[in-house]
Amino acid sequence: MLNDTLFIGADALPALAEIVAGRTVSQVFVLVDANTSRQCLPLLTALLPAGFHLLEIPAGEEFKTLSSCETVWTALTEQSADRHTLLVNLGGGVVTDLGGFAAAVYKRGIRFVQVPTTLLAQVDASVGGKTGVDFMGFKNQLGVFQEPAAVCIEPRFLQTLDPRQLKSGYAEVVKHWLIADAEAFNRNHSIGVLGIEDWTPIIEESVALKRRIVEQDPLESGLRKLLNFGHTVGHALESYLLQQPGREILHGEAVAAGMVCEAWLSQQKGLLSTGELDSIETFLFSVFEKVQFVSLETEAIAQFALQDKKNSGSIINCTLLEGIGRGVYDQPVTLTEIAEALRYYHRL
Repeated sequence: MLNDTLFIGADALPALAEIVAGRTVSQVFVLVDANTSRQCLPLLTALLPAGFHLLEIPAGEEFKTLSSCETVWTALTEQSADRHTLLVNLGGGVVTDLGGFAAAVYKRGIRFVQVPTTLLAQVDASVGGKTGVDFMGFKNQLGVFQEPAAVCIEPRFLQTLDPRQLKSGYAEVVKHWLIADAEAFNRNHSIGVLGIEDWTPIIEESVALKRRIVEQDPLESGLRKLLNFGHTVGHALESYLLQQPGREILHGEAVAAGMVCEAWLSQQKGLLSTGELDSIETFLFSVFEKVQFVSLETEAIAQFALQDKKNSGSIINCTLLEGIGRGVYDQPVTLTEIAEALRYYHRL
């Protein structure tokens, strides 16, 4: 246990069992997707009260929509769920983001518990109170800040993931190192993701780093923007490819590409040394395959950055690096610079 609402490892599932059995809980709903229903729900079933309600949505980023929220709200309404209802979100970032948003909106807010099952959700998406869904092709365009009643992180769920999903989550771990922990980057960057047998220490370290930042800036008015390193370009790339059937990529794959692009922008602006850029690129390409797009698409991809949530008016604000382990936020970049960064990535 890290505090009274965040549980990692052996304490996680017992804490969940205690929460769902609370005297003030009127009904328990469990939100899953097609994958976690099959692979993860069996670990929870014995902990849940008799008569809990199971809600299932299809798996995949393309289902992180208001339509899926309507499925949740309809089920809650049909079962006469009141404001003492508890929603347990069992899944990766799509389930925890969408479930948290649905809970925050239903009857102006019901309690929810995040039970993240992917590495990405365990180190990033489920922690910090961000909830939301995609809208009109833009990532997390709709959402609210709403802290869950608890986050219960059970590393055993990672055994259900294939290597590609593990790597996707690892991108967020690396992001945390690059913005705030040079020592961890230097200690770990020679270890391939598949060589990690026990993820618990990495999860604890990464979550602790994120929580330190979030506690100082819960509503992302300043310091929390550091956590968006790699995401201005990454979200643009992810959103663009999500609209190209058959070319969709995972969030972490987009963030890894975004980190290369934004590290290059940092170097171009004199914030990051060439040697540091090379070190970051070498490590990221040792883990992640290159995201494929053609040079002629770079301007179209860059246009998606105009919807980035860190922007101020017409100014695109980016998080860059002043060095490995030192992020700096609210750095203005232009569409031309983003397109140039994408072309640089394409040439590598």
